[in-house]
Amino acid sequence: MRAAAATCAIGLTAVVPASALAGSGGAGVSPMVVGGHAYPGDSVHMGDRILRPGMSGHDVRVLQDFLSRVGIGTKINGRFGATTRQHVIAFQRAHHLHPTGIVTWPVSQALRTAAAGVETTSTVIPLPAGSRARLISGQAVAPASAPPAIKAAIAAANQIATRPYVYGGGHGSFNSSGYDCSGSVSYALHGGGLIRDTEDSSQLESYGSAGPGRWITIYANAGHAYMIIAGLRFDTSAQSSTGGSRWTTVGRSGAGFVIRHPAGY
Repeated sequence: MRAAAATCAIGLTAVVPASALAGSGGAGVSPMVVGGHAYPGDSVHMGDRILRPGMSGHDVRVLQDFLSRVGIGTKINGRFGATTRQHVIAFQRAHHLHPTGIVTWPVSQALRTAAAGVETTSTVIPLPAGSRARLISGQAVAPASAPPAIKAAIAAANQIATRPYVYGGGHGSFNSSGYDCSGSVSYALHGGGLIRDTEDSSQLESYGSAGPGRWITIYANAGHAYMIIAGLRFDTSAQSSTGGSRWTTVGRSGAGFVIRHPAGY
């Protein structure tokens, strides 16, 4: 009954055999058709089988990598544990998918599409003269000309630059073992005295003043938020390509985001 209950929860039209939902998969597994899609049943590629907590394999590693690419930093260990499930749910909610924590074919394809969108629109951030921050070993060095609030925001961002992504992290309290995208942005702004309480990505859509700022520009929509501070991007989606830091000199498209900035900065 466990398999049938899981199938009902994700709205599929066929009952998934328990053998297909547990274990690590492998060669010789018979394909099965669920919700109109034929799953090969092995663990070679993400989407070859339905992924859920308790499973392991190469496809789980791919899943964890793709979650990191879209801004939900996830440790790549090939084991679908509680944290990976929580991060899958975060992705599903951000993309208006049923938040089951189970990776079906539609979820895997939505994840691939989201990651491709981030990668193909990345561009180098132009750094304006006189307001350039430097990036050294994953930490940002504020320009000497930056106002005190900007220097403080950069210092605060440095404190959590390599903290793990935790869905909801930084929202109950600024002190957290990990931070999600908007929690990270809020922490840095709070460090600079530019925000009083944490705000989620939707709330950041109306933060401060409209348009790009001189020192800080915030990009926010219902699913994600990141910021440019003194020419450097501070973004949880950068962690998978930087070795763990939220800081990067590589930009990403602002298409689909509301652009805001702290008044005066």
